[in-house]
Amino acid sequence: MQLVKTTRDTLLRPLQIVSGIVERRHTMPILANILIRKEGEAVSFLSTDTEVQITTNANIGANEEVAGTTVAARKLLDILRALPESGDVTMTLLNKRLTVQSGKSRFALQTLAAEEFPTVQEAEAFNASFTLPQKTLKHLFNMVHFSMAQQDIRYYLNGLLLVLDGENVIAVATDGHRLAFCQVKTEQAFERQEVIIPRKTIIELQRLLEENDEPVQLDIAANQVKLGFTDIELISKLVEGKFPDYTRVIPKGYKNDFTISRDELLRSLQRAAIMTSDKFKGVRCIISPGSLKISSTNADQEEAVEELEIDYGGDNIDIGFNVTYLLDVLNNLKCDQVNVSLGDSNSSALISIPENPDFKYVVMPMRI
Repeated sequence: MQLVKTTRDTLLRPLQIVSGIVERRHTMPILANILIRKEGEAVSFLSTDTEVQITTNANIGANEEVAGTTVAARKLLDILRALPESGDVTMTLLNKRLTVQSGKSRFALQTLAAEEFPTVQEAEAFNASFTLPQKTLKHLFNMVHFSMAQQDIRYYLNGLLLVLDGENVIAVATDGHRLAFCQVKTEQAFERQEVIIPRKTIIELQRLLEENDEPVQLDIAANQVKLGFTDIELISKLVEGKFPDYTRVIPKGYKNDFTISRDELLRSLQRAAIMTSDKFKGVRCIISPGSLKISSTNADQEEAVEELEIDYGGDNIDIGFNVTYLLDVLNNLKCDQVNVSLGDSNSSALISIPENPDFKYVVMPMRI
């Protein structure tokens, strides 16, 4: 039975959308496959790792028949990428084999039954539903994602905290050494609600969301979040656990602060980072009236020193930081200037955007 007949690029797009979460190694071999369902012209493509599930649709069905199968995602994607851009592609299902044909190229792939594919069960009831433009949600994630933990034993840090609070949607991420906070104001009003979205889901959404005003529908349940945008539906389990109280982590009332060119500070830190070692990424910052001195050394007694003029009249502060944490935030911001606020040599630093209370980045000091 012929499932699909279309151009290569038309078929490639939905496959690229769903294949991002497919694991190469899995305890269940069928999870290396994608589920293809066809009802007349409508063809749906679905992938899952049992935690996250992505579905997308395309009107590329070859006839009116109903059919379904699963096939290895990576192999099918690699085949399509290798085919010539021009020319039609057909996919035919016969005797548990899926044949992909384009011109004089033909590939026969093994399949597993569609009925055996373990799809994620959608929640019966959602506590909150709201919409945001794609670019707004993408911006929220982009501003904090780099602070998420990776494989931390405190599993609730391996994700992003999404908070609905009044008219604000807030995103927070921390790995215990630094914390990023970003909020956007909406025209909707929310009862306060907090959920932790897993790291893998956030990274996948950053790949899928586009810089446009098309709406994203977010539905939040007790243990699940569902997002719908364009022709994509993503369902993800939530991380259970209590996220740290970010309001207590963000310092208030620091009197030692200065504003500096983001690009100038970034380039100085990049140069100083050259002399740090892979194991120890520390840089020393000496702040005194009118001056910021950045230095780094390594085990070979090599040294880098950078001096910057700053408009500063506060206390003398000698403080160390992991340079990676500073580079992460400066690379991510798009503003011309950043504001740096400090307490003393043992207190965390607060990096923010001048005249903008919607973004805050807190980084803990380290011993040099």
